[in-house]
Amino acid sequence: MAGTSSAAPASADVFAYADQQIEQAAARLWPGAVVRLGVHTPSVTAYVRRVQVDERALFAKISLLGLSLVSVLRGTAGDWAQVRAAQAAYQGSPGTLLEREARGLDILREEAGVLACRVAGHQGGVLFTEHVTGPTLADLLAKEPHRTGELMTRILVELAGLQRPAVARSVDEVAIVERGIGPTFHRKFNGISGPTYLRKAGQTGEVLAGVVGRLRRLQLVPAAGRRPVVYGDLKPDHAVFPDGPEGRPVFLDPGLARGRPQTDAAKLVSRTVLNLVASPPDRAAAKALVGGIAAFADALTADLGPDERAAWIKHLVVLWLMDTTNILSTYLTCPTDLPLPEHAAKITQQAVAVCTLLDRTTANLLAGTDPRAMWRLALADVAKAADR
Repeated sequence: MAGTSSAAPASADVFAYADQQIEQAAARLWPGAVVRLGVHTPSVTAYVRRVQVDERALFAKISLLGLSLVSVLRGTAGDWAQVRAAQAAYQGSPGTLLEREARGLDILREEAGVLACRVAGHQGGVLFTEHVTGPTLADLLAKEPHRTGELMTRILVELAGLQRPAVARSVDEVAIVERGIGPTFHRKFNGISGPTYLRKAGQTGEVLAGVVGRLRRLQLVPAAGRRPVVYGDLKPDHAVFPDGPEGRPVFLDPGLARGRPQTDAAKLVSRTVLNLVASPPDRAAAKALVGGIAAFADALTADLGPDERAAWIKHLVVLWLMDTTNILSTYLTCPTDLPLPEHAAKITQQAVAVCTLLDRTTANLLAGTDPRAMWRLALADVAKAADR
């Protein structure tokens, strides 16, 4: 993983500042309450920590300048003095990232009929949300891989309320466009800084550069008509089942915005595949999970004609590969003093296998392979990557 530059902020300074902000925000929201800081939850995007307010278990989240923690700790926004000064101004401005996320959680619950974690408070740039207990979708897929297609499809069915006209109007006012797969990809891999960034990715940087080049050439044509509302950050860890797999999921950390119809499915496929490669089960379970991903795509395209389905699958795969490239490059260029989540560390250990998958599938895409055949080849390569 890449180190930080001498001018970049140190994680110890950032974390101490974040803890102070959490304590001050909690004191303003709940005067007289006993506030105890719990364990830090490693993340590459925001600073997240468990907090106990009297007997209430909460999560506290801080976003620095609306950027990822990795970017801040790499020195993208300057040294620590510059970041602190900019953060003070950012917190006082309307429409901050966490303000929009808090509003998104309310929209999910109150307007879309979706179960989402409750906002406990938002103060001084700190978002407090209630703790949701239970297995995540990722946990269930690892435990019951034969239910992969069913469970992944149910997740998208639960989000059908996002397409209500009133919801779309509300989301347009607080859209989190910057978390989108495409915007993230083009921001990270623009023609000016992209090559420099990829050189920090170690031995896989050269392969990733080829992958990025192909994906940039595979520009998706603008979607016709009005784009649907998408969840935007639909990771398997962001859907929790408090009542087990038979109950309704509760959603966390939304990035509501308009996007391509394949966006949420692509994020689910991308992160499910990464989890599979990072922590492979036995061969039978891996086969069941990969088969479930295929069934998931079949369910989503059941009403489409052959040509429409081929185009839909191509868009799904391009977004899947973009998302995987985005997050893998983030993990590989993470400053050494930023703790990685356990699954992220495992993914970096399998970077060669993931890059091989990206390399082969982008080559097939660029060669004009029939999307349906390319999809089958990609899933076969996923199974190979997990077979070790």
